[in-house]
Amino acid sequence: KVIFNGDNYDEANQAMLTERGVWRIDSGIDAICSLSADKNIELFSDMNVLSEPECKARQTCLVDHYVGTVEMEALCLVDMLNQHVIPAVKAAEGKQLRDLQAAVGTIKHALAAVHAEEDEQKKGNLARTLRLETMVAIRDVVDEAEGETPANLWTLPTYKDLLFLDHNYLAYE
Repeated sequence: KVIFNGDNYDEANQAMLTERGVWRIDSGIDAICSLSADKNIELFSDMNVLSEPECKARQTCLVDHYVGTVEMEALCLVDMLNQHVIPAVKAAEGKQLRDLQAAVGTIKHALAAVHAEEDEQKKGNLARTLRLETMVAIRDVVDEAEGETPANLWTLPTYKDLLFLDHNYLAYE
C-alpha cells in the first residue's frame, strides 16, 4: 500500500517517486491499453472480475470513446476556425491568417491519419497527439489573434465575456 500526500503535479516529487520505484503511466491511452497486458488479464481472471475477452473489449471501448471525443473536439475547432476566427482575422487583416488557414488543413490531415490507422493503440496515440500537441499549438495562435483582433470583429465570447457574463449580457442583445 502506498500513500503519498505530497504534490503529485510537482516534477521533483514525480522524479523522487519514480526513483523510489512507484510506477506511473503518464498517458491515458497507455493506461487504457495496459488492460490487455498479460499480467492484468491474469489478475482480473484470477479474481473473477473480467475474462480475457472482457478486458480486451473494455480496452477497445475506452480507446474508441477517447478517439471519438477527440474527433468531436477537433471538428468543433475546425468549425470555430472556419466560421468565426478566420473571418474575424481576415476582416482585421491580422498577421495570423495564413497560420490559421493552415491549421484547418493540419487538423483534417491528422484526423485522416487517425481514421486510417488500424492498430488500436497507435490510433489512440495519434488522437492524443492531435489533442494535446496539435490543437494546443493552434490554440496559441488563436489566442494571439484574439488579442490583436478588434472586439467588434471578434464573434466568439472572450474570456471577459465568460467570466463576467452577468455584467456583459446586454452586449449580446
